[in-house]
Amino acid sequence: MSLHPRTSSLMSWRSKSLEEPSWSPGGTAALEKQLPSRSPSENIFLHIVDLSDPKTVWKFVENFKQEHTLNVLINNAGCMVNKRELTEDGLEKNFATNTLGVYVLTTALIPVLEKEHDPRVITVSSGGMLVQKLNTDDLQSERTAFDGTMVYAQNKRQQVVLTERWARAHPAIHFSCMHPGWADTPGVRLSMPGFHARLGARLRSEAQGADTVLWLALAPTAAVQPSGSFFQDRKPVPTHLPFARTSSSPAEEEKLIEILEELAQRFK
Repeated sequence: MSLHPRTSSLMSWRSKSLEEPSWSPGGTAALEKQLPSRSPSENIFLHIVDLSDPKTVWKFVENFKQEHTLNVLINNAGCMVNKRELTEDGLEKNFATNTLGVYVLTTALIPVLEKEHDPRVITVSSGGMLVQKLNTDDLQSERTAFDGTMVYAQNKRQQVVLTERWARAHPAIHFSCMHPGWADTPGVRLSMPGFHARLGARLRSEAQGADTVLWLALAPTAAVQPSGSFFQDRKPVPTHLPFARTSSSPAEEEKLIEILEELAQRFK
């Protein structure tokens, strides 16, 4: 998560690889071969945080900001739990991890990011959110039949809305979210076995899925794109399908923020 310090050797390799504006599977495969087997920097710190536990996230941020600066935050952790399960705090697990955890971590780290030059926040969303309209009436799936795939898609719609709101509220930071494409990852194999079996070899590699994330995090050309945009294959793409009626009103979006902020403060 922390890219401090930005070493010249690391940035020289990244700038050469990531300034190509277009994306292709072959290009990403070539990029993967260029990856150094070991980092040229020893300034790498591992922090293990359970995003489904907002109290733990708050505690982590308090410790982190005492010891580190932060240039780039990538919200990549997520889950798709296919049965309705609750955390120890009584939160539905998908919502707790994908939405509330991301909200707490990002908002708590915004003051840290704003102190740095060219700060960025990238949230890994999903194209699945295109089938969902923001629904603030049942954020924890208490009143409707539970479908883990649709709950996940709703969480990813919530992340897109949050990204757009953060971009407007914090212009000093470049916010973006993205769809990595359907990649052959352990998460897909575990949570969507039927989908994984049908797509088979057509799924992207993990490196191909990460391509746009790295570009958004490090390429100068990415930072000139409008903050708050949704990206796929290094290009901003629409967040709604034609005639899908998935747009939300400012009041609905404000309600989402109010609910998340109330929950975040409850567990602080």
